[in-house]
Amino acid sequence: MPAAAALRTRMIVCFAIIYIVWGSSYLATSVGVHHLPPFLFAGIRFMTAGVALAVIARIRGERIAIDRTDFRHLVVMALTWVAVSNGFNVWALQWVPSGQAALLNVTSSFWIAIFGMFGARAHPIDRRSGVGLALGFLGTLAIVWPREGFSTAHVVPQLGILVGCMGWAAGTIYFRNVRTSLEILAFTGLQMCLGGVIMTAIGLGLGEQHAWQWSWPGAVSMAYLTIFSSCLAYTAYAWLTQHTTPARVATYGYVNPAIATLLGWWLLDEQLTAVALAGMAVILAGVVLVNWPEEVSAPESPG
Repeated sequence: MPAAAALRTRMIVCFAIIYIVWGSSYLATSVGVHHLPPFLFAGIRFMTAGVALAVIARIRGERIAIDRTDFRHLVVMALTWVAVSNGFNVWALQWVPSGQAALLNVTSSFWIAIFGMFGARAHPIDRRSGVGLALGFLGTLAIVWPREGFSTAHVVPQLGILVGCMGWAAGTIYFRNVRTSLEILAFTGLQMCLGGVIMTAIGLGLGEQHAWQWSWPGAVSMAYLTIFSSCLAYTAYAWLTQHTTPARVATYGYVNPAIATLLGWWLLDEQLTAVALAGMAVILAGVVLVNWPEEVSAPESPG
């Protein structure tokens, strides 16, 4: 298979992974935080996934020894991608419905595209991508708006999700611009371990260990998020940040709410209206615009 075709195929597979897996992660996380304390739940999940990825990376022959520069990058990514982004989201999902949380996470796409205009690998937003991002936002509003509006009782948790979205976007652009001697699998595993340690420490500091009680829903949720959302999807996302534009990467934020809404209708008997179906069609149109095929250049690797 020609190099360009192989790269495009890998890109399609990675997009499919983050669309489907992270779309379902809202439901899984909502189940998990209603059965297990949020910060310990997330911390143990990330530590477990990080160790697994680091072991796999070592078996593959990747180097896991780090220098001072690598450590600095790992700390930044552990704070932005894990502690801030996931930490605020798991905490907020105790009160915010999963579909509404998915809508709020759309703001990550805007921040990724905006932050992506700066830095060593700055990429401007062209007219077609701008139209696609706008369509995606409108389609997402159509999906969630008919179901329920924003409750004033949830303002603080909603603001927490928005802060988490900014942290995720900042980490995405930071990782896109860094130079590290570690390969993606090893880097992802180590930053997850560090982020998991930070979140576990927060949970222990809050005394969450006293509320920890194993349950089947909590265990299944943690297993799914550890294997698929952390190990598989995070690795695919990290690869995409290095091999495609910020605007394209940002499209996951529009597809995920559609997946979350479908799962809520299927598994939780939530209402799925004609307006919601139309919104999904608009989202797909936006994704097509942003991801319209163009010449694929050689991948730019961070190290």
